[in-house]
Amino acid sequence: MLEKLKIYAYKDTNLTQKIGEYTLQINPEKYAHKHATTLTKSRTTDTAGVTTKFNVHEPQDLAFEFYFDATGVVPGITNLPDAIKSLKTLVYTYNGDIHSPNYLRLLWGELNFDCRITSLDIEYVLFNPNGIPLRAKLDATFKEYLSPQKIALQAKKKSPDLTHARIAVAGDTLPLMCFRIYQDSKHYLDIARVNNLSDFRNLKPGQQIFFPPLGD
Repeated sequence: MLEKLKIYAYKDTNLTQKIGEYTLQINPEKYAHKHATTLTKSRTTDTAGVTTKFNVHEPQDLAFEFYFDATGVVPGITNLPDAIKSLKTLVYTYNGDIHSPNYLRLLWGELNFDCRITSLDIEYVLFNPNGIPLRAKLDATFKEYLSPQKIALQAKKKSPDLTHARIAVAGDTLPLMCFRIYQDSKHYLDIARVNNLSDFRNLKPGQQIFFPPLGD
């Protein structure tokens, strides 16, 4: 059975509260996956050039074209305007509950891409005698979205200006874990609030705790 590209929509930053999904009628022929890093220049005195230093990985971009067809040649769509409206509602339309368009996850084969849509161009290419569109080409671009938890898990450094995720083990306390991260245990009440902990004295082994950057 042919696997179709699926788009899942979520209303929360951790992509756990799914509110809808859409399966493309016709898969893209290809997609472009852009990766980029930002480097900063560091000039030294009395030299003929500059050196570069890694700053950050930029969010990845994913772009592809696909078609909607209501001619009957390809099953799945009988009303093109309704199909486009359904897709736009899911991926593009402003969601008042979260004050933005929905968070998205694209799944197709080995592709698993969490993102937000940045552009959606629609070109109507075929019409019936009454002027009703029967076929459209859609060009969509998506920007990678990393949840705070994913950012924490990807962070490899141990600096207090980065978000960290730690797994509590037997004997751990929140003040002790704060000291390991920040070299100061006084922040444990703030960390308890960030993680919605009602009992910070009794951490459960295996419990995941997030430690955000310190404020100024």
